Amino acid sequence: MSIRNVLAGLLVASLCLQPGLMAQAPVKQPGQISPPLGPLSPSVGQPKAPPAGQATAPPAGPASAPPGPVNPPDAQLDPNDFIIRGEYTFVMAPVIVHDAQGNIVNGLSPLDFELYDNGKLQKITEDATSHPISMVVAVQSSANMLKLLPDIQKIGSLFSGLVLGDNGELAVLSFDHRIQTMTEFTSDPDKISNAFKNLKIGSTPNHVNDAAMKGVNMLRTRDKARRRILLLISETRDNGSQMSVRDVLTEAEFKDITVYAVEVSHLLTSLTSQHEPPRPSAIPPEARHLPAGIIGTQTTDAQQNMGDYSPIIKEIFTAVKAIFISNPQEVYTKYTGGREYSYMTQKGLQKAIADIGDEIHSQYLLTYLPNNPEDAGYHEIEVRILKPGLKVTTRPGYWSAAKPQ
Repeated sequence: MSIRNVLAGLLVASLCLQPGLMAQAPVKQPGQISPPLGPLSPSVGQPKAPPAGQATAPPAGPASAPPGPVNPPDAQLDPNDFIIRGEYTFVMAPVIVHDAQGNIVNGLSPLDFELYDNGKLQKITEDATSHPISMVVAVQSSANMLKLLPDIQKIGSLFSGLVLGDNGELAVLSFDHRIQTMTEFTSDPDKISNAFKNLKIGSTPNHVNDAAMKGVNMLRTRDKARRRILLLISETRDNGSQMSVRDVLTEAEFKDITVYAVEVSHLLTSLTSQHEPPRPSAIPPEARHLPAGIIGTQTTDAQQNMGDYSPIIKEIFTAVKAIFISNPQEVYTKYTGGREYSYMTQKGLQKAIADIGDEIHSQYLLTYLPNNPEDAGYHEIEVRILKPGLKVTTRPGYWSAAKPQ
């Protein structure tokens, strides 16, 4: 044996004594892909082969990336870029149907209606979900309501049973030239009844528009899943409000608030209100001008002041003028999908409250996703009933901002 062969044998033997250095790689079969090397073993510094059946992760390092889509870091975003996210808003149109006699019609389905949004036919469904009611009742308590307010003080119990329904809530406002909160939103029947019983007569002005705006602002804070309703019990004329009808109506429409009104007769308040007695004349009776041959006495003085009919004359003149000028309640109820009621007696007032509750709980809640979201501004709603002899009432429209295309 040559010295060269002896040295080669000693080198091979020394290599075999070091574990892991002479481990052979598995024989690669045709068509087989070699598995990637695993992470280095901390004890030996050699890559370990993965156990059978277990996937091997790629080697860690600056070039490795987590699986899945890679989001660019925020530092790479252009500050001038902006992100548009799609938002879809369903529109709800409460619909009430009456027959020729004025009775409410129940038992209809969405197939009995056609709904148009700005003239475009929409695909509608009926929302069968329960929507609890949030209601604000604003009661006029000005001086001319002195004889009528006792009837209103007795109706608090009607709201809990006939109007609110399950999980409903109610707040009560009283207004003359001030707006007073008699109770915040509550479902407690006792608190509601006490709020009406505690109504007090106030000053002469009646700020209907200011009270309506206060009610709208209270309702706008309630959850959007609730049906938001404002009820005005007052005369149909405003006297001294800072808010205009336009301000109140715009805010009510944007917040999807329905307005109902129970009107108090102007003529009734004029005849039943107490007017201040006239001031005594500074001219004594004996010094006043009288027809020839008549002597001034206390009797003739009283005959000259037998009554003041000016409130009635003024009321008749104003009523004729109001034919050509819409009153606030008419505007609010017409353009929010509500309804006006009137009464002359306690029984009539109770019936008006009961009818409002019946109508609210008999409405069909037609819901749709507008197929014309690019139309900005006011959207007109038209609902047609496909059965003859029936009349349908709903909100006339809503405001919407245009959606980006």
